[in-house]
Amino acid sequence: MGFFAFVGVVTFFYYLINGILWCALDSDIELFIRSLVGKRISSLSGTVVWITGASSGIGKALALELAKHGVKLVVSARRGAELEKVKRECLTVSGGKLQPIDILVMQMDMLEISRHQQFFDHVLQHFGRLDILVNNAGRSQRANWEDIAIKVDQDLFQLDVFSVVNLSRIAVRYFKGANVRGHIAVTSSTAGLIPVPNSASYTGAKYSIHGYFGALQTENPGMDVTIFCPGPTFSEFLQEAFTESEGKKYGIAVRPTDKRMTAERCGKLFAIALANKLHINWVGRFPISLLLYLSLYFPNIRVLITKYLNISKLQKIRDSN
Repeated sequence: MGFFAFVGVVTFFYYLINGILWCALDSDIELFIRSLVGKRISSLSGTVVWITGASSGIGKALALELAKHGVKLVVSARRGAELEKVKRECLTVSGGKLQPIDILVMQMDMLEISRHQQFFDHVLQHFGRLDILVNNAGRSQRANWEDIAIKVDQDLFQLDVFSVVNLSRIAVRYFKGANVRGHIAVTSSTAGLIPVPNSASYTGAKYSIHGYFGALQTENPGMDVTIFCPGPTFSEFLQEAFTESEGKKYGIAVRPTDKRMTAERCGKLFAIALANKLHINWVGRFPISLLLYLSLYFPNIRVLITKYLNISKLQKIRDSN
């Protein structure tokens, strides 16, 4: 076999194996490999991790997964009673690795930006330090592009972008002032990697998150920054989603028959990404990962997919039903 023939065979099998993995895995390949041979979640034992939006969904699942491995937690959200339930569950699953003092419940509205520093100082007063900030709080959206009121765009960006950036800047200043490496994580979305239908404001916000935190990664190579991008997941996310009108929620729950990732699986993969200090990862059931790889590696294919699939089919893929 000649040299060029050999290169051709290697290239063919490389893309064949990758294609199979793109279809079979519920995460990107890097995260899958790290889940097998990377650092264990237990390597985070004893660290202090603050999770916003921790009263339900991915945030709650991440808190429970970390608690199993003895990670000290700050859990914050607007619903204090739900956070207390999360704390009790975390103490139970920790199997004695955590005591009540190791989990700080902090009722907090991310939109109260003027109080972010106060909340941050409370964390430091309780634990004396913070190792990882996980920006998980946020809301999705369902609306036609042309029907969205500009106030909805502004409100969604205020919650999903500006509040996240503000709290993260406080954390970055703390890490630098304390002369520690520090770790900032943010829950983005697969909508931050490829545009999705009927969520223009949300897609725009997640693209902005990638811009902001990509810039943070570039400017601070000595700091760990993780951008985690879930696809459709079983949670309350859809019910709470923005619509086209100010103050109106989508109000439709996900269906048990939807082909979505469980919050528990998503939380475990997120924890693996944190333990291995990964930069950017995505998770989702087939065909989410396949579509992401094709769109990111071969942009023209995304154009063809968008062109030849009607909006209803794209919406079904997006909502995994």
